[in-house]
This record gives sequence, structure tokens and C-alpha cells, in this order.
Amino acid sequence: MTELAYLADMPSAYVRQFRARITARPPGGLVLDRTYFYPVGGGQPADHGTIRAGGGVSVEVVDVTKSGAAAVHRIRAKGGAERELAVGAEVEGTIDWDRRYRHMRLHTAQHFLSARVFARAGVRTRTARLHGTGATVDLEASVPAEILGPLATDLVEANGHPRPVAIRMIPRVEWEAHPAAGRSGLVPLPPHVDPVRVVEIDEWDACPCGGTHVRSTSEIGSIRLLPLIPLPDGAVRLAFSLAESEPTTPAG
Repeated sequence: MTELAYLADMPSAYVRQFRARITARPPGGLVLDRTYFYPVGGGQPADHGTIRAGGGVSVEVVDVTKSGAAAVHRIRAKGGAERELAVGAEVEGTIDWDRRYRHMRLHTAQHFLSARVFARAGVRTRTARLHGTGATVDLEASVPAEILGPLATDLVEANGHPRPVAIRMIPRVEWEAHPAAGRSGLVPLPPHVDPVRVVEIDEWDACPCGGTHVRSTSEIGSIRLLPLIPLPDGAVRLAFSLAESEPTTPAG
């Protein structure tokens, strides 16, 4: 079993280095007793980075996947370095911060845009995916192209007059007692999830999510909204990207 330490609270998403112990060595991978690396899932790509052990041994983490209760860190090594990483060894993980922080900004922007589309048009999000410096949001129904202007204004407001982003753990029975009509997303919770990890943008959105996010809407930065993409079933896809000139280091 791997403790997914990034889930604990908002500051945990900002951890870049951590200590852990190897508990298993599946082919081409490492399982740690705890990790801050995000495993691919929920539309968010996995974190990359490095894992180092004593004696200068270092391997590259090129993917992270879930296997039951374990997070498997897929590694790339040179010169047989992986043979030096034995079960029981203490290691240091270092996350590729530029990649992680892009995902945090994109994922928070997705939550924000899903909430604003729901507030403006009453249309919910079916799925969302992050990729590189951009993301897509598949909506449940069509929305007019004219909505992009107000959404762009909303994004400027979110950066200029920031709202905090927080994490709350809520008992599942309490979460399910809330009427579904007030939620911007349609993705069902897996049956085993309890308590529910809810990511909240102050007064704007509350969404169950296991991803990593920034602590304030001011960290989202500049977002470029792309033309809406019609989907075969009559719904639409909202696509957006980060401004390439934006820094990848959070303020404060």
C-alpha cells in the first residue's frame, strides 16, 4: 500500500522533495510506502521526476500508475542503477516541478471554467483532460460561442481578485445528502470513496477531486480560450491553454 501524501491538504501539492522507503520492486518500477508523485487518473497526467538512493544512485520517474492500493513509479535507469534500489532502502523523491505546477494551474482553471459555464448556462461537465500546456472540458450539452467572452472576463476577475482554493474531507453520506443540481460536474464517485475529498473555490465551486490544485485563483495565470469544438452528440468541447510566457513558480 502507498500513502498518497499529496492528498492530505493544499500545502501537500506544493511539496517538491520527500523521503520514503521502497516496499516492492515490480518489473520496471518501484513501489514506495508514501509518495507525493501524482499517479495518472481523473484526466490528469502523472508526475515525472527522479528517485535517488544512497551512493549517488538515481533513476528517472517517467510515469506513475495505480495498481490496487499501490502507486507504481515507472523508472528509467542507466548503467544498471535500478539494481541498487532494493526493497527496504530509503530514497528521496524529487518531482519535476514545472510539469506539476502546470497541471495544478490547468486543473484549477478547469474547475473554475466548469463552474462558470454551469453558472452562466446551466450546463455541466462530463469529462475533462489535461495535456501539455492545455486542457479540454467536454460539456453535457451545447453552449453558444458567445459564452467565451464572459468566460474570459471571469478569468481576468479570478486572477485580479483572487479567491482561495481549499480542500475539505467530507463523509460520503454527508456529501450525498447535498442535491446534485448544485454541482458543475457529472463524473460519478467510485463506490469505495469515503470520505470525499472536495476541492472548493471560495463561493464558486465545490467538486469531488483527487487531483492537485493551486491554493488561489491568482495562480491560474493567463488562459487562452480556444473556439468551441462541436461533438458528435450535439454537445461541445471547451478547450484552453496556458499562456506560454507565464512563469511556473508560484508566488509566495
